[in-house]
Amino acid sequence: MVHVLSSRVLLRPTDPERSRQFYGTDLGLAVYREFGTGPERGTVYFLGGGFLEVSGRSAEPPSPALQLWLQVADAAAAHKELAARGVEILRPPVKEPWGLVEMWIADPDGVRIAVVEVPEDHPLRYRP
Repeated sequence: MVHVLSSRVLLRPTDPERSRQFYGTDLGLAVYREFGTGPERGTVYFLGGGFLEVSGRSAEPPSPALQLWLQVADAAAAHKELAARGVEILRPPVKEPWGLVEMWIADPDGVRIAVVEVPEDHPLRYRP
């Protein structure tokens, strides 16, 4: 088994500045580190237990198979805050049959992002 010390999702947006605006300002992700110069410089954001690196540029948007899952403490509060910032809300928070409260948003390239609240009584919070 390979001993993985750290990991991150690499995102090559079609418009790096627009994506940095979205992830850094609109979503409010904290910066872990930055490197390089110019429009294709790299910015690595904290993403809960992982990292999201926005760097380089792609002529095509990412595959629709790429999706992000972000856990928040309060999906309703996140909805209100993100909507006020002009983030594209694909679907407001809904309690799913499996017990999670999920909202869907999209980044500027259309990457779908699940914003998820794990309720206090949900099995993900504890081991039975």
